[in-house]
Amino acid sequence: GAAQIKDDLISGTTALASTPADTDEFLVSDAGTLKRIDYSLIKGGGKIGQIVQTQKVDTYSQTAASWTDITGLSVAITPSASTSKILVTAVVNASKESGSGNGAVRLLRDSTVIGAGTSGGTYNGFGMTDQGVDGNTMSVKVNNYLDSPSSTSELTYKVQLYNITTSHTSYINRRSLGTAHGANSTITVMEVLA
Repeated sequence: GAAQIKDDLISGTTALASTPADTDEFLVSDAGTLKRIDYSLIKGGGKIGQIVQTQKVDTYSQTAASWTDITGLSVAITPSASTSKILVTAVVNASKESGSGNGAVRLLRDSTVIGAGTSGGTYNGFGMTDQGVDGNTMSVKVNNYLDSPSSTSELTYKVQLYNITTSHTSYINRRSLGTAHGANSTITVMEVLA
């Protein structure tokens, strides 16, 4: 006679309590024939596990000629797996007082600089604060970087500013002439599952 499955062989009384291991097996029906398949062959990759965003709506100014954290422009995330990647998007509204020199912005994971150019020496980053001829300009600096931290510890991503000439101030979320035209800046992190 035909082979049959015993009615007490498969039980649904125990539910999975966590994500299956890659070598865990599932039963599938292939045109009526039951076959085993490893979880690694059916799991979906590239899905977004979590999204965290910080929005900075107030202003920041800096005259120091050093890399300094922009107050309020950081975000923390704890990856669920060491194989996850983190997609980081920083959108920064910046300006600079008229005069010599610019400012520069860069992205960090904890104390490690990421997504920076390599041709600017001290000022390597992902954008420059523009010198407003009349103090009325403000421009958007954007960095979209896919990071591979290989970590399940909490990570802090942040933006720093370097003001190149101390006699002229760099600003975030405002034009150098005044605060009448404000803006906002954001930093967003997304966990991309392997």
